[in-house]
Amino acid sequence: MNLLNNAWYKNARWVRCLRPLSVLFGLVSNLRRNYYRNSDKAYKAKYPVIVVGNITAGGTGKTPLVIYVAQQLRQRGYSPGIVSRGYGSKAVSYPFAVTPQSSFREAGEEPLMIARHTHCPVIIDPDRSAAVKMLETRYDCDIIISDDGLQHYRLNRNIEIAVLDGQRGFGNGLLLPAGPLREKPERLDDVDFIVCNGPSHHVLPDHSYEMNLDATHLVHLIDNKSLAISDDALFTIKNKKVHAVAGIGNPERFFNSLCASGFDIITHIFSDHHFFSKQDITFADELDVVMTEKDATKCKDIATDKHWFLKVAARIPDEFMDKLIEKLATF
Repeated sequence: MNLLNNAWYKNARWVRCLRPLSVLFGLVSNLRRNYYRNSDKAYKAKYPVIVVGNITAGGTGKTPLVIYVAQQLRQRGYSPGIVSRGYGSKAVSYPFAVTPQSSFREAGEEPLMIARHTHCPVIIDPDRSAAVKMLETRYDCDIIISDDGLQHYRLNRNIEIAVLDGQRGFGNGLLLPAGPLREKPERLDDVDFIVCNGPSHHVLPDHSYEMNLDATHLVHLIDNKSLAISDDALFTIKNKKVHAVAGIGNPERFFNSLCASGFDIITHIFSDHHFFSKQDITFADELDVVMTEKDATKCKDIATDKHWFLKVAARIPDEFMDKLIEKLATF
């Protein structure tokens, strides 16, 4: 997958030989979308559904946005429930209720992060409509957030939020597998909100908002000790090199955050959703090791006192939530 990612975003010529498959992918995607949108086959939930997704493969910052939206809704008196595919999960059966105490093996990394940060009901199932039905019957929710559900047309939705990677944009502009696009950029004209993770060189519609992921703390994997990035307690760490480990869709964003926070980094890149071994995060020196929170969910059992993760928080203009709440009031 790393080979394809590099080809998509560095505009490698060889990947264009896959364009016939992209044409087929586009045809099937359009047929599927039209089938569910023009029929009564899509499941209509009892409560308003907010879908957070993207039109590109790989990480764009959906998980921090889902967490942000859920937290903001709770502050405003809503009781959100969250559904997700649970990529990489190995639950005994589905739908599966994720709690902060779940293991990453049964829950998947992102749903586990969401459950720990929001303390909302989180249900995973490849069929998100089945997950929604569990929320409706077992939990006291009044609004539903679907994580990475933009192309899951079997679930009806009231509000669509598309997340765009401002740095990488649309890559080479081609559909899968020749490019990173799940749907064509014109799809963004149909969504209710666009959230761009970082500044973008693309001209985006008026319903777009910039999101920034601010590095806030280093958290120790063994004892959960949390040190503010601005804290003097970081002095002994910030003034020496650290190993920076990333198994995410866009590791460069993580590395840039560490550098901006004052770290001198030695980078170690793994594929997205990589299953880490102790050897992957053990190095023949005395340097500390810093990873993403997503990767940390899989490394706690193999960590030592050298291991930390970088905690980030989404920052979005207040107008975004104001407009979202305003739209919710119409349902």
